Amino acid sequence: MTILLKDFSLVYGGVKLYFGLKSIKKLREYVGDYEEVVIATGKSSAKVSGALNDVISVLKKYGANYEVFDKITPNPWAKQADELAEVIWSCGADAVIAIGGGSVIDTAKVSSVIAASGGKAVDYLLRKKKPRYMIPLIAINLTHGTGTEVDRYAVLTIEESLEKRGIPIRYPNVSFDNPKYLVTLPKNQTVYTSLDVFYHAYEAVTAKTLSSPFIELISLESIKLIKTWLPKALKNPYNLRARYWLQYASMLAGIAIDASSTHIVHAIEHALSGLNPKLPHGCGLGIIGARSAYYIHKTKPRESALLLKKLNPKIKPNAEYANEAEKTVREFQREFGFEESLSNYGFTEKDVDTVVKLLFNGLRYLWDESPLELTANIVRDILEKSF
Repeated sequence: MTILLKDFSLVYGGVKLYFGLKSIKKLREYVGDYEEVVIATGKSSAKVSGALNDVISVLKKYGANYEVFDKITPNPWAKQADELAEVIWSCGADAVIAIGGGSVIDTAKVSSVIAASGGKAVDYLLRKKKPRYMIPLIAINLTHGTGTEVDRYAVLTIEESLEKRGIPIRYPNVSFDNPKYLVTLPKNQTVYTSLDVFYHAYEAVTAKTLSSPFIELISLESIKLIKTWLPKALKNPYNLRARYWLQYASMLAGIAIDASSTHIVHAIEHALSGLNPKLPHGCGLGIIGARSAYYIHKTKPRESALLLKKLNPKIKPNAEYANEAEKTVREFQREFGFEESLSNYGFTEKDVDTVVKLLFNGLRYLWDESPLELTANIVRDILEKSF
């Protein structure tokens, strides 16, 4: 029996999310009252995917003026959010439409707050200022990894300190997950963003206090979908069924981390890609994730085994299977051709102390929900096993 790829909508955390191959048609219901719109994008994905053209067509039909801000880079800097906020404010925008993955949508989240509440991005990243007002934000997600289209978080890097910081700042008003925009996602990004989903699910379930039966349910579904559909997307990038279910897995995992939390894998990755923005987020997670799973399984064996059993039926919910957990994650990633290391991105063992210093100073808050007491020696071991 063929399961139809149904369009649907849901409301979560204040976001009205439209999901499916025809979902973008709903955009016209929201732009009719806008006179001035700023479109935030990266350099190319919005154009290549066709999403930018679709959005502009709708805006033109309803007579809205628009300006495109296309300066957002992967692992974006705080100053990019300031620049975008200046554009939003100076043209008196009624709304911001963010077309891209996590980097674009996160930047737009922060910028939409700055434009209405004042300040600079660093004020919010360092939690010196809280959002009071915000410009309406529409998010059109171009990956199956971010989760930011349904969560309240944004991640930017502070230039002066190289601290990559995540903050709860706002939900989009409206979001669109349209699998047709994913067929142009490159093979490596298809893997990286899927790994992001895997670690969202794995960390949300193994968080110290915030996990729940609901988190376990949606995270299990995410893992099952990745295992089933990622090989099919890699074999045929234009397989819309595969892209649909991978984006669905990503959306579920986005809700999982919003209701629970990430912890040590994301914390260490933030330190790494803050130091080297050329390290793709999902890639960084994959590089350090297998060894991290060893420590997570030792501390949260039941929760870890609950998910990893979908990848390896031999996994047992006790600490003695920590080595098997590490092996399971490593082999799972190798199935998709992922065997990258920190050395591929120019890191050496001389950088280990710098990463440790970042983690235990400005980035300590990122592992509040770590199930284990993270020590400098554990971080060093994870990093040294990842070269």
